[in-house]
Order: sequence, then structure tokens, then C-alpha cells
Amino acid sequence: MKICHVITRLIIGGAQENTVLTCRGLVEKGHDVTLIAGPETGPEGSLWDEAEKAGCRLVKLDAMRRAVKPLYDLAARHQLRRLFTDLKPEVVHTHSSKAGILGRSAAASANVPVVVHTIHGMSFNRTQPAFIQWLYRSLERWAARQTTAFVTVADAMIDQSVSAGLAPRDRFVTVRSGIETDDFVPDASERTSLRAEWGAEEGDVVVGTIARLFINKGYEEIIEAMPRAVQHCDKLKFVWIGDGANREQYLNRLEAMGLRNRVHLVGLIHPREVGRHINGFDIVLHASRWEGLPRALVQGLLMGVPAVAFDNDGSPEVVRDGQTGILVPFGDTAKLSQAIVSLATDPDLRRKLGEHGQARCREMFDWHTMVDQLDKLYLQLSAKRKHSTF
Repeated sequence: MKICHVITRLIIGGAQENTVLTCRGLVEKGHDVTLIAGPETGPEGSLWDEAEKAGCRLVKLDAMRRAVKPLYDLAARHQLRRLFTDLKPEVVHTHSSKAGILGRSAAASANVPVVVHTIHGMSFNRTQPAFIQWLYRSLERWAARQTTAFVTVADAMIDQSVSAGLAPRDRFVTVRSGIETDDFVPDASERTSLRAEWGAEEGDVVVGTIARLFINKGYEEIIEAMPRAVQHCDKLKFVWIGDGANREQYLNRLEAMGLRNRVHLVGLIHPREVGRHINGFDIVLHASRWEGLPRALVQGLLMGVPAVAFDNDGSPEVVRDGQTGILVPFGDTAKLSQAIVSLATDPDLRRKLGEHGQARCREMFDWHTMVDQLDKLYLQLSAKRKHSTF
């Protein structure tokens, strides 16, 4: 089949890693795959190098920008329509909000038979002002009329989409975000060297977070929870992997609270380095205010590291409370502190939860499973479309 994937930008992030892996897997299955993305990157880093290794045709669409820019947006929609008219794909599969709106509109205009959109996280969410939520919800409802089927990375996204009136439930299917699980193998020697590099001493408990240093990624809540956690467990050390616009703001706040020496910032790392760095963690902490399915939680559990997370969006589908980690009511920083301390002071519990989570995630989140499910979905939708035209 001829398949086009469209995403707004190829920064280092869960939706982007998911998309590149999907393209790679579909190429390996013999499909003719084109990946279209805008040129912007950012402090998160770029995935263009990984996309180049995927074996698909790459198109850098200069007019595709993340911010709302009407002239650029109209140009991007026109360029996408022209690409689809020339390539004649049987399937167009869009990702992210901007590419989802423009890509589905262009695909419908170019008479693409099957149009699929993945919801990696809701474009309208609790972090936005009411008017912005209404605007994005209205745009998504409009784009939904040009969508053959929706893929979600978590069941929670189906519930939220149906509740928002995007489409009936029977047009949605959950396909878990795939990960190269073979890259996540615990290594005792790496653990020793990483912890020494981070300044973790014998007996310290390292609490790791993998996320952009940006608003809504949970660092505000983590920083608020830290004093109480440290008061009850003096051996805590926090390691943050990532970078972003709020880096200096967070560092200044930690300095003012007297907690700067508790946090080691690793900065940006390549996605293939994530597993190696998790070797140094004892706990994975994820406090994002808005998420689809948090890959960092899956990655931590693949390494046998238990998790602490808020109970919002897709997190409960990864972290089973009392089985693979501890879930905390969304926004409750007091209970976030308690959960960190509970795991930090009980190594046997950490081992038990980590082992259970590791076995569960290896079964659920292998990237080959994701590609197989998408391949099957495309074929079903294409066959259904052809049958309906007779």
C-alpha cells in the first residue's frame, strides 16, 4: 500500500518516536511509506536523523509550523493536497493537532480513500483557558468528519473523545504506543557508573524524571512535593532528563528552596540512550498535567524500575496501583510526597513492583505489535472502503 504519515514536527518526543517507528515497521512490511513533517525542532532535540534511517521517503514541509500562522497554515494545507494528489496514497495517517487538522482536510480534498488520525494526547485539555478548549474542540469535531478512523494510544483518549462529541465510539481503536523493548535491558555496571556521575552515594535513592523542562510536564508539582519527601527520607536524590524553556526558572526555584544540591540535570539525551540512563534510577516519577500514554513510565518499568504518577489520562493504563507502582490523585502533591517516600524506604516493594511492571510492559508495548495492529487496521479500512464503493 501507499501510505503517508504527517506530523507537525520531528522533535524528540513520544508522538514523534511512535511515528518514526511506525514508518520504519511499515517499510519493513513492504509498504511504500512517505513521512511528511515541518522543519521546526527546538530545545527538545530532533528526530530527523532517526527518520532518515527508517527507510521511508521524507518530505520536509517548510510551511508546516507549530504555532497558529494563517498564511503558513493555508500554504501547508495547499502543499499537502498537492503531495497527496501526486503520490495518490491509499492511506493518510496524521499525528498531532496542527498536522491532524491540515492533513485530514487536505486528504479529504485530494480524495484519499482512507484517512486515519492518532490521538497521542487531547489537543484540548484541562491546562487551557475555556475559550481555547472550545476552539480546539470545535476544530477537532470539524476534522473528525473527514476521518475514516481514529487511533488512540490509551483507552482514556477514547473516553475523552467520545465525551467531547468528536465521533461515535465504534470509530476508535486503541493501539498502544510501541517501544523498542530490546533496548531496555538492566546493566549493573552502567548503574554504578551513572550513579557515580550523578553524585549518588551508597544508600541514596535516585528518583528519575524524563520530560521536557516545560510547563505542564509536572515539574511544578514535583518541586512542591520535594521538601516534604526529603524531610521524611534524607537519602533522596532527584535526576531530571530533558531540557526546555523553563530550565532556569526551575533551577532558580530549587536554589531559593535550598534543594538545588538534591537535583542533577542530565540535559538532552538521544532516545536510544534513555534505557541506559534508567539503569541509575530507583523510582520513575511522572507528574505531567496532561498526557496521552506516558512513554517514560513504560520505559522505566521495562527496566524493572517502579513508578509514581498522577492518575490522569493514560497513566493508570501503565501504572497499576500497588502492582507496578503507586498512583496519586491528580494534583495532590502531599500524596505525591508520600508515594515517593513509601517506595524510597521499602526496597523490597520497589523490587516486587518493578518485576511485575517489567513483565507486563514487555508484553504490551513492543513496537512490532503496534505496527502489526496498524497494518491490519489499514487493510481492514481499505477493504471496507472498496467494498462500499461497489
